[in-house]
Amino acid sequence: MKRSTIKKYAKLIVRIGANVQKGQSVVVSCSVDQADFCALVVDECYKAGAKYVTVNWSYDKVTRLHYRNESIRTLSNVLKWQEEKMKWMADELPCRIHIVSEDPDGLKGVDPTKMQKVQVSRYKVTKPYSDAMESRHQWTIAAVPSEAWAKKVFPNLRKSQAVEKLWQAILESVYVTDDNDPIEVWNKVNADFISRCEQLNKDRFEYLQYKSSNGTDFKVWLMPQSKWCGGGEYDLNGHYFNPNMPTIEVFTTPMKGKAEGRLVSTKPLSFRGQLIENFSFDFKDGKVVNCEAEKGKEILEKMITADEGASMIGEVALVPQDSPISNQNILYYETLFDENASCHIALGRGYNECVEGYDKMSAEELKELGVNESMIHVDFMVGAPDLSIIGHTFDGRDIEVFKNGNFAI
Repeated sequence: MKRSTIKKYAKLIVRIGANVQKGQSVVVSCSVDQADFCALVVDECYKAGAKYVTVNWSYDKVTRLHYRNESIRTLSNVLKWQEEKMKWMADELPCRIHIVSEDPDGLKGVDPTKMQKVQVSRYKVTKPYSDAMESRHQWTIAAVPSEAWAKKVFPNLRKSQAVEKLWQAILESVYVTDDNDPIEVWNKVNADFISRCEQLNKDRFEYLQYKSSNGTDFKVWLMPQSKWCGGGEYDLNGHYFNPNMPTIEVFTTPMKGKAEGRLVSTKPLSFRGQLIENFSFDFKDGKVVNCEAEKGKEILEKMITADEGASMIGEVALVPQDSPISNQNILYYETLFDENASCHIALGRGYNECVEGYDKMSAEELKELGVNESMIHVDFMVGAPDLSIIGHTFDGRDIEVFKNGNFAI
């Protein structure tokens, strides 16, 4: 892969993804095996005018050692310097850039019960700082290939070939080529998202009904104030940014506690470094009352019992089967990509920004309105070639939103 093309990608992440402004601080999260690419991103941040850039390094092998050797009590303890760092972030509101490259099986073998207990304990400390940053800063998630991830996606290729092929697929998904201007392309993509969202918001759906031959038969209700979003968005300081690169989805926050029926997942889910395959959820009165999985059922059960909101829905997203990432016909084993190849639904935390007038409401008012609250937000894919979605409007009309896996409007 040409270094000039990779540098172009790093610039895209900084300028369109996070949209780093002159004088802003930036926090980059990255695995240690992506140090070279991280340096390109840091360089582009400074070129954009960042006053300060810090990097949070991670490595699955070390994380696995922590979980194997430390007690739950030790792992759950948020150290003073860690809390001070979160306080600084809540005050400073830095841009946040997440570079994804982890092995989908990177935490395989770690006790899921232990992981959940640790997350629950730490969340009690970290939540106020996360809430203080909600919708008030720019952030983006983008990806670069690691050898382990590339071999998972392309197991029949040599490591070097697999990495090269994954690089090609990632760059294609974010519209980066050797000779184009991807920033210009993304400006057009964002304009298209605005048009799609305007149409969906005009229809004002009370509920959506999903059906496909694999067993999905499901209804989910929206709030009267639910708003469809997609592509880029504005934070409360007026900065436009793209949270996900790539992105194909348009999405909204449904009404907490109002969902019925069965959802059958159509792609594997990588959760906390472990795979869950061929699974389904049954909903009653808005909550998951049963789950099944051929692989990873124990992990799934721990996920939906993480807290009170973990068994309820925080997002519904529409992604056509006939779309750039779907047409690649690649199973990435990474939600950032797989969710953009398929309609998906998320269990857990809802998005405040998908509520009309959210900037004038308190967290408690949004919760009372129907925005789900949870420490998790986990997307799983439900798109299928024969998926049908009917939207029932508040004024009594039935509108075909999806037919045979693609938009019908």
